[in-house]
Amino acid sequence: MNKKREFKSESGFTLVEIMVVVVILAVLAGLVLPRIMERPEEARRTKARMQIEQLEGALKLFKLDNGFYPSTEQGLVALVMQPTVGRIPKNWKEGGYLEKGIIPIDPWGNQFVYISPGIHNLEYDIESYGPDGEDGGENENKDIESWNIE
Repeated sequence: MNKKREFKSESGFTLVEIMVVVVILAVLAGLVLPRIMERPEEARRTKARMQIEQLEGALKLFKLDNGFYPSTEQGLVALVMQPTVGRIPKNWKEGGYLEKGIIPIDPWGNQFVYISPGIHNLEYDIESYGPDGEDGGENENKDIESWNIE
């Protein structure tokens, strides 16, 4: 009996094809990566503005239930725990006013500053001191303020 060897055609990528794909990915990464890397600070500032708006929404719900905003002394903690100092809210919502019962910290790892009554707004001011964590600042260290949200 004569046995013939049968060769099956194996499909796959050649080294040249793989190298072409690697070069294309490297070119794309070279074009896209620098643009993405310039944006993290802008993304943090946007997140801080969104967090301030979230806190403002919770404060409005607190006021609807209780007829007043938490004092500076009570702080934003009044949104997750019923205050035991100052003016005690009678209709405080069980479970609080923020999702998951957590007061957010700003994108730079700092607490938001809350003042009520506010200096800039009649009812309250909320502020993130930005990346430097200090009041004031310009350009990349500019504070994000509830009364000045763009």
